[in-house]
Amino acid sequence: MKDVRVGICGLGTVGGGTFNVLNRNASLIEGRAGCTIRIGRVASRRQNDRIELGDIPFSNDIFDVVNDPDIDVVVELIGGYDVARELVLAAIENGKHVVTANKALIAVHGNEIFEAAEKKGVIVAYEAGVAGGIPVIKAIREGLVANRIDWIAGIINGTGNFILTEMNAGREFSDVLKQAQELGYAEADPTFDVEGIDAAHKLTILASAGFGVPLQFERAYTEGISKVTPYDIKHAEMLGYRIKHLGIARRREGGIELRVHPTLVPKELLIAQVDGVLNAVLVDGDAVGQTMYYGAGAGDEATASAVIADIVDVARAVSHGSTQRVPYLGFEPSALEDLPVLPVEDIYSAYYLRMQAEDHPGVLAKISSVLSEHGINIESVVQKESELSNGKIPVIMLTHTVQERQMNQAIAELEALADIDGPVVRIRAENFS
Repeated sequence: MKDVRVGICGLGTVGGGTFNVLNRNASLIEGRAGCTIRIGRVASRRQNDRIELGDIPFSNDIFDVVNDPDIDVVVELIGGYDVARELVLAAIENGKHVVTANKALIAVHGNEIFEAAEKKGVIVAYEAGVAGGIPVIKAIREGLVANRIDWIAGIINGTGNFILTEMNAGREFSDVLKQAQELGYAEADPTFDVEGIDAAHKLTILASAGFGVPLQFERAYTEGISKVTPYDIKHAEMLGYRIKHLGIARRREGGIELRVHPTLVPKELLIAQVDGVLNAVLVDGDAVGQTMYYGAGAGDEATASAVIADIVDVARAVSHGSTQRVPYLGFEPSALEDLPVLPVEDIYSAYYLRMQAEDHPGVLAKISSVLSEHGINIESVVQKESELSNGKIPVIMLTHTVQERQMNQAIAELEALADIDGPVVRIRAENFS
């Protein structure tokens, strides 16, 4: 039985989990892979005290792994953009296959990396970069290969989902964020998680695999959860919705929508009931209809599960002297479509609107008239008489689906009315029917 030698770069949370699971389940993995997978070298800026390396060579220089002639597969688990890109491109240049959990790297530099790998005849696998241990990339590229994917929507950042879940009990964003940091769910600088950047990285990859388009992260519309309030969460609940931070990719005529933002979701839908740090991804295909993939979106061994699945896929190819595998984005390069990402003004959505209005006759009629002039139909209206203060009253509306451009124009007119005090709060809504 052939040995396939793996070099691990990075011994942090995911690197440590990958090392431990590979060792703990070695015989099981060997039986499934049809070859022996051995850890030939490990490199990290510092050792992980929870890892027993034994006689496995260790280095503080990750490029020692890339330059080791005995290593077949380089596993990049260091994260970030620049050094990771340099490491992966060097591994490819040296004829080594690559497995990575680095969604930022793939979303931003994936087109370049896949082109280099194609030229060198090596494999780059990245399942663990999206939704942790949930095999959603494999499902889209392989299990749903017969389907035209029409849309993908998901909770793909566990930190944001944890924060919104806790806020559903009436807690403030800042308090929950502090708890998330204490629990290790959020970094000291939580920007990537709470402002949607991490989710946009993952959505970019999902959209490319689903629609067969090049990676276009720089064109994704990104909006975070830092401005969501318990007040809006409570009133969304009263209207029959939960607020979730979603990534949404959808085919439209002439392009695709690629957007991350807080979203009202009907609370009877399964995805609305996904709480805490868990992830869930909905995929709609023309043949199969809607499917949902749910589970741990982060964590050492959950993510290691996906990393090792990729290692096994690559090891099978290596042991049989082949580099034949599913194309990087699920489509042969020649079949990729040149579909642009549509500007956010072109998307279609329903909307939750909240505004502070003067409490006197005719104001609601003025608001309705502005919306009507822009072709916006109102589904429901709530006036909070009990919250009348200083002659002003909250007005909450839920609209039917319209183009964002129409809504932008209407909101600008509403905010210009003398009867409206302050900005209009807007949260998009989806029902995924």
